[in-house]
Amino acid sequence: MEFFLISLLNSLVYGMLLFMLSSGLTLIFSMMGVLNFAHASFFMLGAYFAYQISNFIGFWPALIIAPILVGVVGAFVERYGLRTVHKYGHVAELLFTFGLAFIIEEFVLLIWGRIAVDYRIPAVLDYSIFSVFESQFPAYRVFMLAISIAMFAGLFYVIAKTRIGLIIQAALTHPEGVNMLGHNVPKIFMLVFGGGSALAGLAGVIGGNYLITSPGMAIMLGPIVFVIIVVGGMGSLTGALIASLLIGGLQTFAVGFDYSISDILLYFNIDIGFEGILYDIWIIKIVDTGPLLPYLLMVLMLIFRPKGIMGARES
Repeated sequence: MEFFLISLLNSLVYGMLLFMLSSGLTLIFSMMGVLNFAHASFFMLGAYFAYQISNFIGFWPALIIAPILVGVVGAFVERYGLRTVHKYGHVAELLFTFGLAFIIEEFVLLIWGRIAVDYRIPAVLDYSIFSVFESQFPAYRVFMLAISIAMFAGLFYVIAKTRIGLIIQAALTHPEGVNMLGHNVPKIFMLVFGGGSALAGLAGVIGGNYLITSPGMAIMLGPIVFVIIVVGGMGSLTGALIASLLIGGLQTFAVGFDYSISDILLYFNIDIGFEGILYDIWIIKIVDTGPLLPYLLMVLMLIFRPKGIMGARES
């Protein structure tokens, strides 16, 4: 029971962190139709900006300033880069953002080096808020949950319930009509891309000290973000939330199962008796398959439900 409760809480924290990261990409894709390969790099920038700002004026100002800086970088990228290549189609956009990810990584290496930086949890939140049996649950993880839940509620309200959200959605489907009503469509797209980047930066501020702030963090989490987008449904914010929690749970619970399928069946006195390569596969521990499970889930989703859990867009 202790293992289940602790794993459930940790999977919730990790899943909501994944949602914080994927929500910005979901926003950008749903509003602009752009699949940004450099999105995880903006997450990394948020973590490094927060680390640097925290060294000078503390974590709490960094929580505000770092996402704004990342959002400004994102808006600059859209205005002077992505907007130029947009007319050449989606392939050009993918190649541009793919190259941008490498540029950001090299920038981080040039400024902060290859070694992970000492980005720490703020002292005011560095304590145990409650205990589960013999295990302590840190207050900072509760803080992460609160921020991520507030982000989901705020995004959902802005997109679905406000005039700004309606204008943004209309700008994607009917840009000429929105332009004729007096709204600057290119500026709207720039603000959407900057806002999505700022959300990734906020996830970096929150998650950089929960994980490890290093130049490899974008490569580590970047592929998972696209798995979430596919599993949840392209452009669906609710789908991204569900997929994030599902993938967070898969990876967290898998870590604690040091058993193979063979071990489980033998517990019920079932021995299939595979030999050769089939036996080698049969005895693989579940804990070793943790990194593989999200991609297996994505493949199964593409086979049986290509639109994803909550997807409505057709590719």
